[in-house]
Amino acid sequence: MSLQSDHSIHDDKAPRISSSVPHESSAAAAAADKNVDGAWQFLDQHRDAEGAGIDLKALRRKVDWHVVPLMFCCYTMQFLDKVILNYAAVMGLTTDLGLVGNQFSNIATFLFVGLLCFEIPNIWFLQMVPAAKWLGLNVTLWGVATACGAAATGYKSILVSRIFLGVFEATVGPSLMLISSQWYTKSEAAPRFSFWYLGLGLGQIVGGAISYGFQHIPAGQGLAGWRIMFITLGVVTVVIGLSTLAFMPDTPMKAKWLSDAEKVALLKHVSVNQTGIESRKFRPKQIVEALLDPQMWLLTVSVVLLSVSSGVVTTYSATLIRNLGYVPKQAALMNMPSGVVSIFFTLLVGFGIRKGGHRWAWIIACIIPAILGGALMSFLPPTNRSGVLAGVYLVNAVVAPLTIFYSWTAANFGGATKRAFATAIVSGSFSLGNIIGPQTFQARDAPEYRPAKLAVMGTQAGCALTTCLLFAYYVWSNKRREGEHVAKEGEFMDREVWATLTDRENKAFRYTY
Repeated sequence: MSLQSDHSIHDDKAPRISSSVPHESSAAAAAADKNVDGAWQFLDQHRDAEGAGIDLKALRRKVDWHVVPLMFCCYTMQFLDKVILNYAAVMGLTTDLGLVGNQFSNIATFLFVGLLCFEIPNIWFLQMVPAAKWLGLNVTLWGVATACGAAATGYKSILVSRIFLGVFEATVGPSLMLISSQWYTKSEAAPRFSFWYLGLGLGQIVGGAISYGFQHIPAGQGLAGWRIMFITLGVVTVVIGLSTLAFMPDTPMKAKWLSDAEKVALLKHVSVNQTGIESRKFRPKQIVEALLDPQMWLLTVSVVLLSVSSGVVTTYSATLIRNLGYVPKQAALMNMPSGVVSIFFTLLVGFGIRKGGHRWAWIIACIIPAILGGALMSFLPPTNRSGVLAGVYLVNAVVAPLTIFYSWTAANFGGATKRAFATAIVSGSFSLGNIIGPQTFQARDAPEYRPAKLAVMGTQAGCALTTCLLFAYYVWSNKRREGEHVAKEGEFMDREVWATLTDRENKAFRYTY
């Protein structure tokens, strides 16, 4: 399962890194200095960690096998636990709970309200608590919330369970972004983002299959199929959460399956990111800087626009398919190709970035088919079922660009507090888009929901525009720093590399685009 890095890491001949560290300064002084990243302290305390040269290729494979599968499982269940409401809608949930009017849309929306509201306190927790532990705890708790949804008796009870699900899921995106940046260089991290993000496409496929299976439970014999589905997925999520708590290391420095020499080599390798590994000092001034940073607002607006369509995919795709005349069992199965489309475009983006393609260009490449899908859904008559279905499937291309926005956020914000704040805000903007998306589906527009379909086209076009602006900003920012010093791996013991400087304060920092 090893994910090889892209061309910017010249490791075709399996380079070996000497793990010895030059003797400078004092470990005790470093430990007392909260302005220096924990990785620098580890390096300073392990100056005598020597041994045979470390094979980067083998080390990267080792990290891949220990870290990426858990991230993949967490993201798969995060999407699956959200999207089961989509399938439950065609399995009788709306009838069993007596939902009327826009109540189903409200239930879908308030999950993201809970998610959005908890992003703010999440900023503090992500800096003060190890991201891996915080992730594992919240995965476990949202599994409990998912299972509790099976006990809902009406609108209010299912609404409360979905709000709690959103609260506990708030940390997933930011945590995975921060964890990825701890273990990989910027160029290596992008393909890994794509890999764990494949969980979204897998969730769509598995969700359809699970829904189809549970619909075969005879009505009137014990719990309804959708309730058993909630319980089953909730239990699976709890198991994954506990596994994350047990097996995901807090940082590379605490990985029991790495030797000290391997840890030193890995920290030296990722030092070129200029973003640090671990810092427990909260710096409010970095939040102010983030609020004044144009890239954060361009990223935020882009993700909001992109996520409006994501909200449509997550909540209403099965309903749109059923309204074409398919029975619920067929609607569940017919929605599975959506996951195939998501996986295809996510892999395409990951492969393209690995081969050196501009990230902004891959975003545009995914938005174009999504706009086409919105047009097919909007302007073809319902009698043209094949054409409308093609539109529903093509809209799923929009899920792939989110991996790029996430990787940009992890790579292009320096300073521990600023980066934690940025990851939370960008994840929150995903929630905001998913709040808006379901609200474009109003009961009065049933069964065609034309305004919602048109919204898919408009928001994707807007996202293409803001992406181009973001690309221009990064190019301009890097040009302003031409002639400035650029960080290299050999400077991994310079305090400036680990001083938790922001991207604006650190003139050696370069933006990835």
